[in-house]
Amino acid sequence: MENGASSYRRFLADENDGLSDLIHEYNDDLVFYINSFVNNICVAEELTEEVFVELVVKKPRYSGKSSFKTWLFSIAKHITADYIKAQGKCSYTSVDEMYQLSDEENLEKRFFKEDDKILLYKCLGKLCSDYKQVIYLSYFEELSNTETASLMKKTNRQVENLLYRAKKALRKELEKEGYVYEEF
Repeated sequence: MENGASSYRRFLADENDGLSDLIHEYNDDLVFYINSFVNNICVAEELTEEVFVELVVKKPRYSGKSSFKTWLFSIAKHITADYIKAQGKCSYTSVDEMYQLSDEENLEKRFFKEDDKILLYKCLGKLCSDYKQVIYLSYFEELSNTETASLMKKTNRQVENLLYRAKKALRKELEKEGYVYEEF
C-alpha cells in the first residue's frame, strides 16, 4: 500500500498527476470515514475536500512511521474534530435540511444496492462513535489493529476489546432488524 506515499511524493515534486492519483484513490474512503463521525454525507464530502486542501496548502511531511493511509486518515480525523468542535454540542436541523437528508439516504441506498449492505450500514449508524470507527477502520479499510490503535489513540489491547464489543453490539442491532445468519 505504498502507492499513496509515492503519489504524495510525486505531488510534492510538482507532478500534476500525483494529487489526482491521491484523490482518486482515497476520496471515497475518506468520505465514508468522516461520515461515520458527522452523519451527514454532504458535510463529509466538504470535509474530505478540506483534507486534500490541507495537503495542497500546508504540504505536511509524511514521515513513513505509519502507513500513508493511516497518516491521511489521521489528518481527516483532526479536521473532522475541529469541525465538530466548531459546531458546538447542539445542532438544529431546518425543514429544508430534512428534505436534503432524504436525498442523502437515496444516495446512500444507491451506493449500497444490496439489502444486506443497506441493513449493515443502518445498524452501524446506531452504534456509538467508537464502535462505528473501530469496525469501519478494521473491516472496511482493512487497517491492522496497530494502525487502528494509532488513529484512535488507543492501545492494541483496547482496540481488540473495543472491536469485540463493537461486533457484539452490531450483531445485536442486526438481530433486532430481523437479520438471519446463514449457517454453513
